[in-house]
Amino acid sequence: MPAELLRVNAQSPEPDLLRYAADFIARGSVIAIPTDTFYGLAADPFNLAAVDEIYRVKGRPETRALPILVNSIEQAVLLAREAPRKFLRLAQAFWPGGLTLVVNAAQRIPLKVTAGTGRIALRWPNSTVVRRLIDEFDGPVTGTSANISGFPSCSNAEQVMKQLGPRVPLVLDTGETGGTLPSTIVELNGDTWRIGREGAIPVMEIAKALE
Repeated sequence: MPAELLRVNAQSPEPDLLRYAADFIARGSVIAIPTDTFYGLAADPFNLAAVDEIYRVKGRPETRALPILVNSIEQAVLLAREAPRKFLRLAQAFWPGGLTLVVNAAQRIPLKVTAGTGRIALRWPNSTVVRRLIDEFDGPVTGTSANISGFPSCSNAEQVMKQLGPRVPLVLDTGETGGTLPSTIVELNGDTWRIGREGAIPVMEIAKALE
């Protein structure tokens, strides 16, 4: 069965459609959603069967952690064991937006989500659909890219359907995300930081915010 394709207004998403999508996540399903960079796979990070399903859908090695999407700095802080000063500075400067911050995970985060590392990648995307979906679901969701591992990231629902159509039950379609680069990843350890991947936010801007 190919996925149900559900057209959603990107600027003012219809509440009933987001409730419908959130219900899939609450039931343990993995769905494809648009973000401000590329389409992602959203599931409940605290549901281990749903986490297993993401790895199956993507064909992703379980040695790779799953990023988590939030819709506030406060929500992100609850998922971190401790939020270093640099975490708050970068979050305030670049969230919502194309920045992923990697920190030590709070103890309640399933080890499987961190791929056994005890580290968690957090992002607050600049997307009304994601923000309101998290509100409807009443919790953070996974945000790994909606593609088969090793294949190109998808910037529209048609590309998602081509790669993952038979593998997920629902794809939220807001058209093109306009994303050309993935999020920039910054890894934080106490007072030290390093770039895990340069993407939507240039390294120079990160360094400037941390001066």
